Amino acid sequence: MSIRPRVFVTGASGFVGGYLLKALTAQGYDIIALSRSTRKPEGAVRWIAGDSTRSGEWQKEVDGCQAVINLAGESVVGKRWSTEQKEQIRASRVETTNRLVEAIEQAQTRPQAFIAASAIGYYPKNEETAFDETSPAASDFLGEVCRAWEQAALPVTSAGVRLVWLRIGIVLGIGGGALEKMLPPFKLGLGGPLGSGTQWMSWIHVDDVVGLIQYALGNPQVSGPLNAVTPNPVRMNEFATELGQVLHRPTFFFVPGFAIELLLGEAASVVLDSQKVLPLAVEKAGYKFKFPKLGQALRDLLQD
Repeated sequence: MSIRPRVFVTGASGFVGGYLLKALTAQGYDIIALSRSTRKPEGAVRWIAGDSTRSGEWQKEVDGCQAVINLAGESVVGKRWSTEQKEQIRASRVETTNRLVEAIEQAQTRPQAFIAASAIGYYPKNEETAFDETSPAASDFLGEVCRAWEQAALPVTSAGVRLVWLRIGIVLGIGGGALEKMLPPFKLGLGGPLGSGTQWMSWIHVDDVVGLIQYALGNPQVSGPLNAVTPNPVRMNEFATELGQVLHRPTFFFVPGFAIELLLGEAASVVLDSQKVLPLAVEKAGYKFKFPKLGQALRDLLQD
């Protein structure tokens, strides 16, 4: 009787995590999913309770897993970046990674791979420059957090574990993410660009985020940073127009940047700043995007 491969996942109850669990289950994996609260098993998914930022009994579950996939992290949108919120954003990423590295190093049978989420917040904000996986990190808050997040994972390479960072862009899907927040006004015919409308949006369909994780999981030659974004970023104006066309709604309205800044403060930079990020290492590694163009991605998500 063959033994089913087992993976350990943090952030499994989040937006991308839910899609990933379904895909890995269909692929034949057994999954150990870390949650802050106790949950009943769901098919091939066994939930364990624990705080990913603190050492605990949960770390023992990493032993014998084929891979660890870390998707944990406090959302960077929706709340103003107070000092406390900034610390929560940082700790949820860096401390979780530190604890996972501990678990991997302590395991008798270590995982073969550590697939760690990062974000395109790693890169500077610029309307004219395109960034790829070789570009330097930004010196702003998100750039510093992403750099610390990735550096925290580096020790696993000394333990002989393959390390992959997914620098994830704006994820489009149903049930969460940017699209879920934008849909209500657009469906009412009140949608339009946010801010100047000229800022770049480096987006990706949620199925391609999951597809990239599966690709990294199954291909031992894949390592290092991968930009989880489509090869075809668009400006905010184009995004709003495409979304309106798919929904058959006008896109005359726009929300000025100062209004978003009044609402979110420094966190408004996530929406208003421009980042044109390209997945050159992803394409070189051989991954084929399921939804490379925005129109086809939106139609897949929004049309029956």
